[in-house]
Amino acid sequence: MRTLLASALLLCIAATADAAGLASLSNTEAAAGLKQALTEGAGAAVGKLGIENGFFGNSSVKIPLPPSLQKVESVMRMMGMKRQADELVLAMNRAAEMAVAEAKPLLVDAVKRMTVQDAKGILTGGDTAATDYFRRTTAAPLGQRFLPIVKQATAKVGLAEQYNSIAAQGTKLGLVKEDQATIEQYVTKKALDGLYLMIAEEEKALRKDPVGASADIVKKVFGALK
Repeated sequence: MRTLLASALLLCIAATADAAGLASLSNTEAAAGLKQALTEGAGAAVGKLGIENGFFGNSSVKIPLPPSLQKVESVMRMMGMKRQADELVLAMNRAAEMAVAEAKPLLVDAVKRMTVQDAKGILTGGDTAATDYFRRTTAAPLGQRFLPIVKQATAKVGLAEQYNSIAAQGTKLGLVKEDQATIEQYVTKKALDGLYLMIAEEEKALRKDPVGASADIVKKVFGALK
């Protein structure tokens, strides 16, 4: 299967990649390089986010209050609820950090299940083709894994419970989006968005500078595609 995959990859990318570069690659190297690159990129993203302050300390992915609460945040703070608002923001981000720390096994499994068509799309696609593949194949199962972790982490915050009660009514009236119906749904979505954003950054960096990759096989395969 690996040889078939690699052979197909070489045929698919021959028209768009440097022929001389590809000629220097064996079938095994082509398959191994791609899978190693995806595994490294996913692992690096999880490593950056699945730690304390991975979300809370990163302005690019830090999770703010849900939009419905943001509209009244200033009023809440004026009413002496600053501490509750700050506690909820911290709890949401800590929940995302704990959830994302569990993501790597599912991302690695997605690499193992990659088809020839998937591989072709990744190698000949745009700067975030691999990220798009991860989102397409892992968003649903990761969401299922994240949700109970997030729920447990945010349940201890009183304002989260109040939000869930109010948002439930707002959802019925069409005033609150379904993915914001509860704090845990909102944080789960934001955690997934942050994870894929970080994977995309890793992917763009690799495509721009294959020499910066840690594994020689990754440098060789992606270097041939430049």
